Amino acid sequence: MADGSMGSIKSLKGAVSEEEWSARVDLAALYRLVALHGWDDAIFTHISLRVPGPEHHFLINPYGLFFDEITASSLVKVDLEGNIVQETPYFINPAGFTIHSAVHAAREDAMCVMHLHTDAGVGVSAQKDGLLPISQNALLLREFLAYHDYEGVALNLDERERLVHDLGSKPIMLLRNHGTLSCGPTAAATWMQMFFLERACAQQVAALSGGRDQVLTAPDAAIEETKKQSGASGIGGIGKLAWPGFLRKLDRHLPGYDL
Repeated sequence: MADGSMGSIKSLKGAVSEEEWSARVDLAALYRLVALHGWDDAIFTHISLRVPGPEHHFLINPYGLFFDEITASSLVKVDLEGNIVQETPYFINPAGFTIHSAVHAAREDAMCVMHLHTDAGVGVSAQKDGLLPISQNALLLREFLAYHDYEGVALNLDERERLVHDLGSKPIMLLRNHGTLSCGPTAAATWMQMFFLERACAQQVAALSGGRDQVLTAPDAAIEETKKQSGASGIGGIGKLAWPGFLRKLDRHLPGYDL
């Protein structure tokens, strides 16, 4: 097998706590779901999940594996500075943890952080007016959406303070000229928010393909009504209901994430 293959990975089931194993399975599922939806970017972008417990330890993808190859046992455990804290044949991209460590450190509720570079997400992030009120998905999200201006590849640690300030207490963000971000208390909530955000971005790109002048903006009354209907916590809460279905879909199309 080529270097970086899955041939040498040893199963960690039973070698880590039940809580950590459950977190590993959830995070591996997120990576596979991103791949299944065509939202991955080769070996780039990251999803991280905090390991339950008093230590600030996190799971993140091994650098070099495609998202559809990631398993629960191949995930790498790191501390808040990105140092690997558990024996593994893999390594991580420290630059990839810059955004994630900033959000994890600032937000106790951000157990999971997902960042993507999809065509639609990057496309809308580069549009001057950002996410427009032209679809139901967009209307459900706009109240909970933050923006952060592009500062270059996320290598500078001092950008973390500005990113956290721009995110505030919101659960989703458009990183200008860069992509999308979702954070939440669970893998399910984080995924559901990103699912809605990516769908809203794809719908906007499709709508604007006919020209901005031809696109209908939702009436003000409908915008306000949808804001009320979305509730105080947004749409992440329905993730608990939809998550089992997404896992069943993985079992049909990309099994093996829970190894």
